[in-house]
This record gives sequence, structure tokens and C-alpha cells, in this order.
Amino acid sequence: MRRLLPVLIAVAALLAAPAADAREYRMQEGSFLQFTSSYDGESFDGRFARFVPTLRFDPAALASSRFDVEIDLASASTGHDERDEVLVGDEFFDAAGIATARYVATTFRRTGEGRFVAEGTLTLRGIARPVALEFTWRPGKRPVLDGEATVKRLAFGIGEGDWADTTVLPDEVKVRTHLVLAPLPG
Repeated sequence: MRRLLPVLIAVAALLAAPAADAREYRMQEGSFLQFTSSYDGESFDGRFARFVPTLRFDPAALASSRFDVEIDLASASTGHDERDEVLVGDEFFDAAGIATARYVATTFRRTGEGRFVAEGTLTLRGIARPVALEFTWRPGKRPVLDGEATVKRLAFGIGEGDWADTTVLPDEVKVRTHLVLAPLPG
């Protein structure tokens, strides 16, 4: 019994200790959120000029990590005026009707050294669907998150009708993010 008592005390202390919390971060200059698709076989890239990520992340505290990203859909730009007008219009993003999209992830798993997957939900045009974000995390004074996801546009009602032809406009859109971060005080 004398040998068992110290072990029980150690186990009780571990169970009573608070779990580590993930650190909160703010986006810094040099960050971007972009997408890639093609039209009639010609590839194009676009960006969202305005998006606000609220990040809480720590590779050692995945259970308390959280990503919450709000995206201003009217800020989408591909550098082509006619395409951009259609993109933010009611057939695609409907930025006048539902101005923002939101991605929230609360489940994370490690896939390798510095590599992770965030299992989250993207809400776009009022439709919520699961979207996995694969990302790398480089810690430091200014951590960097580089991520990529595939979004199926038709699942969100983007480009239906004449635009639903996936031989002209693919269903899958690649989304990439590069976040330069600074920890919030605290």
C-alpha cells in the first residue's frame, strides 16, 4: 500500500492539472486567402481582399484549438472586371444577398511533423458543408500557417443553371491561405 499511495497521488495531480490552452493569434501583413479555378480550360486565380481569421492554435493543445474565418465575398477579385462582376453576383457568391462566408474548425489532427488537418464547416450562401483544411504550422515569434482545401462549388449552389456544366467550369475549386500571425497578449 505504501508503494501505491505515491502513484495514486501522482495520477490525481495529473488529472487535476488544467489542460494547456491554445494561444490566440492575429493576422499580420503578408497574409492572403486565394482560390484557383478555370473557365473553358483556362486557369485563373482570385483573392479575397478582406477576411478576418480568429485563430487559437497550439500543436500541443489541439483539443482547445479553433479557427474561425469570416470572408467578405464582395472583396473577391480575379483581376478581370467582367468575371469579377459575375463572381460576386447572385449566380455565384451573391455578395449583395449574403455578404460573408464563414469557416469554423474545432477538430484538429496531426498528420506529420508540423502538418495538420482542420476538420471544419464552411457556410457559404447560407449552406453549411464540411471542409477539411490541410495546413503546415511554422512556430516562432511570427508563426506562419500555410493551408489548402478543396471546395465543391455546386454543393454551395455556386454557379448553377448554365454554369453547372463542369466541363466548362470545374466543380472543385482550390483554396489556399498563407497567414502570417502575431500572438495576442495574454
